[in-house]
Amino acid sequence: MTKNAPRDQKRRPLKSRKYYALLFIGAALVSGCQVNGTTNIAEGIGFRQARFVEVQAMNDYRACRDEALIMSRSYQASDGYGRHLASARVMESCETNLGPEIAGIATEERMQAYSTVVHSYIRGGDIVAARKALDRFKQAFPSRDLILENGSSFIDTYELLLNMSTSSKYQISVANINPDIRDEARRFQFWRSN
Repeated sequence: MTKNAPRDQKRRPLKSRKYYALLFIGAALVSGCQVNGTTNIAEGIGFRQARFVEVQAMNDYRACRDEALIMSRSYQASDGYGRHLASARVMESCETNLGPEIAGIATEERMQAYSTVVHSYIRGGDIVAARKALDRFKQAFPSRDLILENGSSFIDTYELLLNMSTSSKYQISVANINPDIRDEARRFQFWRSN
């Protein structure tokens, strides 16, 4: 813009700035408004009620689980087989009382708790119940597995321990299990066939 330019051309940038500023303020004010025509209040209440039911069911589950874990820990030092079976049954009842509507909640936590059921049945000497519990574990948590502290697979390890007489050499060698358990399984296979 030159000094000789008409007065209208000098003000044009100022007018466009005001226009954009007003447009921006108007958009900000309108965006803060909430149109309530499409939301249904009953849907919000239904969601809250369903969520409350889920939270209450998980609180009940955790209380039951804690009771079973206390039983299991106190029985680990003892040789009472019946005590291990009792703690396994209590923990199993916690999972069965949970219900299907809560099946997808706290999966990892429930898997860890249910793994103690299989372990307690083995410690209690009820191999048939341990096999059934492992099958229920696999049904409740399909295509999921726990990794034990030594890096081995929970399902592979316990399937081998519970089905050692029917496991083949190939199954033993490809299973993700502790090397000590693998050596014992191979030794078992050797003495079973020789």
